[in-house]
Amino acid sequence: MKVQLLKKEIDSFIDALVSEKGFSSNTCRAYGHDLAEFHGFISLEKNPEDEIDPVDSVLIRSYLGYLYKHKNKKSSIARKLSTLRTFFSHLVKHGVITDNPASTLITPKLDKTIPAYLTVDDMFRLLEFFQQDSQFGRRNRAIFETMYSAGIRISELAGLNVCDFDFTRQVVRVLGKGNKERIVPVGRKAVDAVQQYRQLLVQEKSFCRNKPDLSHNGPLFLNKNGSRLTDRSIRRILEKAVQECGLAQPISPHGLRHSFATHMLESGADLRVVQELLGHKSLSTTQRYTHVTIDKLMEVYDKAHPRK
Repeated sequence: MKVQLLKKEIDSFIDALVSEKGFSSNTCRAYGHDLAEFHGFISLEKNPEDEIDPVDSVLIRSYLGYLYKHKNKKSSIARKLSTLRTFFSHLVKHGVITDNPASTLITPKLDKTIPAYLTVDDMFRLLEFFQQDSQFGRRNRAIFETMYSAGIRISELAGLNVCDFDFTRQVVRVLGKGNKERIVPVGRKAVDAVQQYRQLLVQEKSFCRNKPDLSHNGPLFLNKNGSRLTDRSIRRILEKAVQECGLAQPISPHGLRHSFATHMLESGADLRVVQELLGHKSLSTTQRYTHVTIDKLMEVYDKAHPRK
């Protein structure tokens, strides 16, 4: 296989992620970006007519060295190596190459970090920042009440339709990674916030520049044009709110998910239940949230240690 043909195999692999694996567009975009970077590195090292089959571990090690040299984080390098393993495994499966050259390489050891999250007080402060005296105020309050109440990802929230929200049973149907559905409970405050937003939305259709889709199968959260609110817009809304309400630390939409998991576990929720709520495939992923605050640690220590 020549350098110029590698791009064709990459495109075929990305198509297979959609058709065979059912991966989301965001996941496919991430794979495509990593492989395009690898292809670019090889193009710098070799001429288009050079033969690169089989790609060996030496070439991949050179690529990893290139990433280290350019100050890539260990987590980024580990992800890119994982992408290469998956890609070359695909080529082996389809008979393009005979062995996976990335399978023997060791993944960089990652530093264990505690996910960023808000305290309960700061979380409530953020939610109460969104005033409900306007259409967008009610919408924004409903968005983040739902995100924190259900612990869902930003992509899952943006993809919600009206029919996914069961106001009577207080549950929401979520389409997670790999197009896997799960049912997640939603608290009363979030349910009330969404109901108030949708009621006002029906009453004040004129706020949209275009005719909004208010059908049962339409998007739950709308932008000013009456279309589905995007991930990027939700991020901007949160970023602005965090700055204006004066929180001590910045927080991302995923940080609200971290906050949900942390608060649940600190209040005594079972780890496997939280795993199901978050939609994690592996329990080890959920275990990242079992950290405790120093205040909680000191409280337990004072109560339990026989010699203080």
